[in-house]
Amino acid sequence: MAQIEFDERLRRIQRRNRRLSRGAVPYIDSTGLVTFRPKRRGLRLPLRGLLLVAAGFVVFKGLVLAHLGQELYEDRLALLRSGTVIEQGGAWAMQIDPATEWVAAQLWPFLN
Repeated sequence: MAQIEFDERLRRIQRRNRRLSRGAVPYIDSTGLVTFRPKRRGLRLPLRGLLLVAAGFVVFKGLVLAHLGQELYEDRLALLRSGTVIEQGGAWAMQIDPATEWVAAQLWPFLN
């Protein structure tokens, strides 16, 4: 039993050392002890940045919708839908959704 626990602990230590050999970041714990943690590997998506871009896009769509009005906005989307593949993709991205309608309703008093 003791040998099995020792072997498992040895495997954990060797795995941690392999990860640390690929790069490490110093970390200070609550007691002030400096330890090293392995660097994260792989592609990390900046979630906050992606959410800010998406929110900015919805605000942009709402601003355009509030400025043009729904009828003119739909007319321009219809023109995009009859265009090239890229224009059709733009029409799909710019279509009116509930979030865009809400933003437009909030911005409309400031634009008119």
